[in-house]
Amino acid sequence: MPLYQPLTPRLFMRQWRASDLPCFARMNADRRVMRFFPASLTRRQSDAMAERCSMLIDSQGWGFWAVEERSSGLFAGMVGLHRPSGDLPFAPCVEVGWRLDPDHWGKGYATEAAAAALDIAFNTLGLHEVVAFTAVLNTPSQAVMRRLGMRHAMDFEHPAVPADSPLRAHCLYRTDKEEHQRRHGL
Repeated sequence: MPLYQPLTPRLFMRQWRASDLPCFARMNADRRVMRFFPASLTRRQSDAMAERCSMLIDSQGWGFWAVEERSSGLFAGMVGLHRPSGDLPFAPCVEVGWRLDPDHWGKGYATEAAAAALDIAFNTLGLHEVVAFTAVLNTPSQAVMRRLGMRHAMDFEHPAVPADSPLRAHCLYRTDKEEHQRRHGL
C-alpha cells in the first residue's frame, strides 16, 4: 500500500514518530484543546490513539497524519482522514478532522492541512464525498468546515456522548469531489 504524505506550503503531514508522543499527550491533556470532547486523554490513551493512527496509515496509506510545521520542525497536531466507527446516522463515511496544539492556532493550519487531506481523498483515493462533524458548540471547527467549502447537512445526537452532556448535540458538514474541485479551481 502506498503511503500518502500530503505537503502544504507550510506543513508536513507525515507518519507518526516516537518524538511526537509527549507533545501529543500534552495537547490531549490541555483543557483548551479538549473543551469540545467529553474528556481529556491520559498519556496512555493519547499514546494509544497515536499508535492507532500510525497503524492505519501503515495499513491503508492514509489516516490522521502527524502535522509538522515546516519552518520550525515543531509538532503542530494531527489532521487527516478517518473512517469513524460507531452507530452514526450517516455511516459509513470518511471524515476529515483536525486537532492542533494551541501554539499553532490562528495561523490557518487546520484549513490548509484539511484541504490537503481532501485533495488526497478526492484526487488520489477517488472518494466522492467526505464529511466532518463536531459538537454544535464548537464554532471554531465549524468555521474551518465552511472555509473548506463544506455545507451543513444535519444536526444529530452523538451516540458516544453521554445523554446529559451539552456536547451530545452535533452537526454534520459534507463536501463532494465536484464542490472541492470547483472551489479550488481543479
